[in-house]
Amino acid sequence: MKDLLFMLADLWMIFAGFYFGWKFIRRYNNYLLGLEWMIVATSGSNFLLWALLGGDESSPLYNIAYFFDAFSRSVGITLILVMGLLRVTHRYKPSVAVDVGAFALAAAAGLYFQQFRGHELHVGPATFYVVVNVLTTLFLAYFSWRLWKIGAKGLAIGAGLATAVASAIAITYDFFPLQGDDEHRTLFYTAALATWGFQMFVYFLAYRALHNHNLATGAEPAANEHIAARA
Repeated sequence: MKDLLFMLADLWMIFAGFYFGWKFIRRYNNYLLGLEWMIVATSGSNFLLWALLGGDESSPLYNIAYFFDAFSRSVGITLILVMGLLRVTHRYKPSVAVDVGAFALAAAAGLYFQQFRGHELHVGPATFYVVVNVLTTLFLAYFSWRLWKIGAKGLAIGAGLATAVASAIAITYDFFPLQGDDEHRTLFYTAALATWGFQMFVYFLAYRALHNHNLATGAEPAANEHIAARA
């Protein structure tokens, strides 16, 4: 049962990443969020394959899993997430060069943090992950407030809840292993994967709500109305 729940949680995250990532690109031309969502889904696909093949830490799939994990925890679901959401909070649209630079930075971070893979605690990287998560959480609290302000109270609560649980996961990740979990941390990863999938789902709905509100109030350029028609 425990393994089944893990696989269901991973499949949910994979679906959310690919499906809503494509929607971000197709409907809103937001490549920052769209590609990051798909990268998370690709990470989940690799992680699932690695687990199904026995979870051997000498497998190349383990190194790939650690790279994707570091990619998103350091820059992807921190800086890239904030930059992508700024489109609907501050009408910020970075250039292609900035988009490419952000992903290049995330890739460099993923490669750098590869040296710390393993079960032992590396305080420096672990602390860095928590700090960037806290900074991102502050912005996401503001993002939830913006949703509340436009009357999307259900989405504001959902986004706030997703953010709070994800922050708890981030802190627990390295510093506080779950008591009673197995050596593969199945219970922890089941909760984490389910939470990350929920994040991608609810942030997409929240983004859509703010985008449509901006169009309705004239805060979004009229040239983008065709995007709303597809939403």
